[in-house]
Amino acid sequence: MEKAIEVTGLKRRYGDFTAVDGISLHVAPGEVYGLLGTNGAGKTSTLEVMEGLAEPSEGTVRVLGHDPVSGRASVRPYTGIMLQSGGLPQALTVEETVTMWAGTCSAPLPTDEVLRRVQLEHRSDVKVGSLSGGEQRRLDLACALVGNPTLVFLDEPTTGLDPESRRHVWGLLKELNNAGVTMVLTTHYLEEAEFLCHRIAIMHRGNIEVEGTPAQLTETVPSEISFGLGGGVPALSGLPDLPGTATHLADGHVSITTSHLQRDTLSILQWADQHSVVSLWVDEPLQ
Repeated sequence: MEKAIEVTGLKRRYGDFTAVDGISLHVAPGEVYGLLGTNGAGKTSTLEVMEGLAEPSEGTVRVLGHDPVSGRASVRPYTGIMLQSGGLPQALTVEETVTMWAGTCSAPLPTDEVLRRVQLEHRSDVKVGSLSGGEQRRLDLACALVGNPTLVFLDEPTTGLDPESRRHVWGLLKELNNAGVTMVLTTHYLEEAEFLCHRIAIMHRGNIEVEGTPAQLTETVPSEISFGLGGGVPALSGLPDLPGTATHLADGHVSITTSHLQRDTLSILQWADQHSVVSLWVDEPLQ
């Protein structure tokens, strides 16, 4: 089956600075592919080349079988783009904005349907400049979806959203993917990537350090489980054997580094029930 996206040896430079350093990846039709990493890892720079908003310094990119820059006319009708910051006109209303965006699409969805999907139908007459940050992000998403795309690029789609709105957006994106829409998204949230993505690439300093399914990455990217010991408890008394972990003890504080987060957290919680353990928490990678 032809790949929806194929990237080979992609480099992107800004003067002397290399933001993306020779990465290769592919996205299958109907797949949700996530790019994770800290700020400056190269996620947005990679996404902009896929979107056709920038040309690669080196390497090749094919989207739906075409170069996304020179073949824009063949790609754009089928793609939706949600930028990290939409920059929409502040003086227009929500409805006017989506209607204006729909005018650039060959077969747009009805504006009221799109606003309902992103839970902005009750704000249709409000000017963009009066929206909250979370509402503006949902409006950015509406503009990405109004063209009824088969491929959507989402740059940090839930940044600024409250937990309830974030879960709603996740549900909407799941629904779209179940209908066959291919997606590429960037995110800082490991939980978001685990929920939405079929495969994830973790980027660092312009390179893909590791790539795989959420289950594979959970087993390969270290996490840290930390807790304090109450007074009078022998240090690590009876702690279960946890193969493949590294344990550090200092001043009654314990840190366990593990590549088997789910397995080891369960074991430690069971042990904690029988001991005076306080302040147990988990630091997941990239979260």
